[in-house]
Amino acid sequence: MPGALFKDILVVAATERELAPADGWLRLCCGVGPVEAGIATARAISEHHPRAILHVGIAGARRSRAIPPASLVIGTQSVYEDLADLPPEWAVKRIVPPASLLEAMQCAAPDAFTLAIGTSGRVGGTRVEHCDVEAMEGFAVLRAAQQAGIPAIEVRAIANDIEEIDRARWHFAAAFAAITAATPALVRELAACVH
Repeated sequence: MPGALFKDILVVAATERELAPADGWLRLCCGVGPVEAGIATARAISEHHPRAILHVGIAGARRSRAIPPASLVIGTQSVYEDLADLPPEWAVKRIVPPASLLEAMQCAAPDAFTLAIGTSGRVGGTRVEHCDVEAMEGFAVLRAAQQAGIPAIEVRAIANDIEEIDRARWHFAAAFAAITAATPALVRELAACVH
């Protein structure tokens, strides 16, 4: 039974609309923002002891990057933008996923962009010089995994330009469809990578 191979893979997303139906893997709706995401992920790690974590969801991209809506982005690193002004010795602000996970995600989604993804509790809270892709939970999920010694990676589907303040112009439906459609292949490659 293929689903049994995924029983220790945890897929985390902020909202239910970003989570594909489970086919043997664990699912967690962690809530919106870094605080909720970190708490929920740490609790799920304690309860389920996953072998690896895949964090999925939607994101914004800088208009200058011209990334089409619904395109996938694999996070080469997660940057906690809300702490950008603190000295580096005060807090961890950047997490790089294992190279093996990055390669696995690229196999699952060969057309995906590979870029740093910034995390901020505020829409538009990332800086141009740090990240071209912005989301709200990635660093918290990856930091909880890092603290537990669990490999984790973030993959997002682009819904909007970061600079677009009119949410009626965001491509929610296309981004939700893209990330949920991609999740089974991402889980398969992740499971093969860590087993």
